[in-house]
Amino acid sequence: MASQQDELVFLPLGGLGEIGMNAALYGFGPEEDRQWILVDCGMGFGSEENLPGIDLVYPDLRFIEEERHNLLGIFITHAHEDHIGALVEMWPRLRAPVYATKFAIGLLETRRLSEPNAPKVDLNEIVPGQRLKLGPFEIEYVPVAHSIPESNALAIRTPHGLVVHTGDWKLDSTPYLGSLTSEETFRALGDEGVLALVCDSTNVVREGTSPSEADVSRNLAKLIEDAPHRVAVTTFASNVARIRSVAEAARECGREVVVVGRAMDRVVEVAKECGYLDDLPEFRSTENFGYMPRDKVVAILTGSQGEPRAALARIAQDEHPDIALSAGDRVIFSSRAIPGNEKAVGAIINGLIERGIEVITDRTELVHVSGHPRRGELAQMYQWTRPRIAIPAHGEPLHLSEHAKFARQQGVKEVVQAKNGTLVRLAPGPAEIIDNIPAGRLYKDGNIVIGAGERALPERRKLAFAGIVTVAIAIDDRGELVGDPVIDAMGLPDKNRQGREMADIIADTVADLLDGLPKAKRRDSEAVENAVHRAVRAAVNQEWGKKPACHVLVIEA
Repeated sequence: MASQQDELVFLPLGGLGEIGMNAALYGFGPEEDRQWILVDCGMGFGSEENLPGIDLVYPDLRFIEEERHNLLGIFITHAHEDHIGALVEMWPRLRAPVYATKFAIGLLETRRLSEPNAPKVDLNEIVPGQRLKLGPFEIEYVPVAHSIPESNALAIRTPHGLVVHTGDWKLDSTPYLGSLTSEETFRALGDEGVLALVCDSTNVVREGTSPSEADVSRNLAKLIEDAPHRVAVTTFASNVARIRSVAEAARECGREVVVVGRAMDRVVEVAKECGYLDDLPEFRSTENFGYMPRDKVVAILTGSQGEPRAALARIAQDEHPDIALSAGDRVIFSSRAIPGNEKAVGAIINGLIERGIEVITDRTELVHVSGHPRRGELAQMYQWTRPRIAIPAHGEPLHLSEHAKFARQQGVKEVVQAKNGTLVRLAPGPAEIIDNIPAGRLYKDGNIVIGAGERALPERRKLAFAGIVTVAIAIDDRGELVGDPVIDAMGLPDKNRQGREMADIIADTVADLLDGLPKAKRRDSEAVENAVHRAVRAAVNQEWGKKPACHVLVIEA
């Protein structure tokens, strides 16, 4: 039973304001002593131009790190990277038991084993339909259709009412592989009484309903059968239904399948263990590709999002050690570019076309369907569940805003447009934002995780914009120069508008500055560094119109 001080709250730390990085907290109890569960722990990709050198982006979980003694468990809705990708990195900061289905656990374990010194995560298998009681929460996994096996919504029961957290879902009566989103199940939840629906917003700007995965499978089979030479299909590595449909199409027209890319290899391994690729011929290794007749092979590749180190990018640049494509071969993009990846994907497509390779995308053929609900599907979910409160989730600000309007049109009485860091009280009383909690991003920079406030990124952006000049000067204890200054410039134009060498301009500036300094001042290393720094930046700015970073090292000889 709930006491008068007990509150049910929702606190998103990722995924509300961007596509990816999903992480949401639910809390129950009095303000000073709540118990929490975390739903998903996903990552984003550092594809933005203002994140040079960053590959992965994680949600900043500092709030729950400080409250981890009250964190009862971490619940994974499904195995997409934007829902599980941060878990191995962030788990040592949380150390709570993790609950997930067999397929998600398999992918988490293969990821952990592939990373040096990765921690042993406390993984606990959940069967869809199972209920688990933890403190004031009872969590039920509710199967839904999506573009990866074993996707689930969560029915979260508390003394203050039932919350349905949809995760990623769609309606698909013929999903080819995986679960259905059951009208009967969600109507039953609605009959039980849904306090709040926290719902996927990704496709809220699209009218109607999504085509079925089975429709894509039929069209892929036709495109593979009609191809005169090699076929390469690139898709999300996690889309096991798409991998299976391509493999079945290849078998029907006498082609063999080669799987290319480490991420694809990991998913195929786990999918086989879970039985999702049963009754298919064995896939061939990449070493066999070059020896197979051009009309007898289908390659399934990573790299659909333009990732520079993925298989397709290397093949497009003719740099892959085992896989090569020729004019007349066919590449099918069985995917859609995630927002922010359009330029990278376009560059690969253009590169392939310039080499005479045929490229097919969803702009001209039904080769991909989204795993997220359009407006017609969302309308049905609202009709089935009839929530008192709606909270749009999983989307950029445009998606969240449009979803909020849509929910009101469906007759939902209370709609809360939350964002990362907004603490929403769901009960008792009307739903409202009651606090703002620090939330943000962490960046995987090489092997190190850094905070958004660290100086590495702004310094790197500055270097990318205006380059750097390094000046090394040796001065003895009498203030005399020992040899000539050593100067190096990176990222600057070679010459100014008049054709004069930029290196000469910098050298003359340093020489004039040092000649003008009294010997007594030259003995002050800090004063020399500051003077040279100002003079070099000013001189380059006068010639170029930009101020480079300037590094001055004074050596006391």
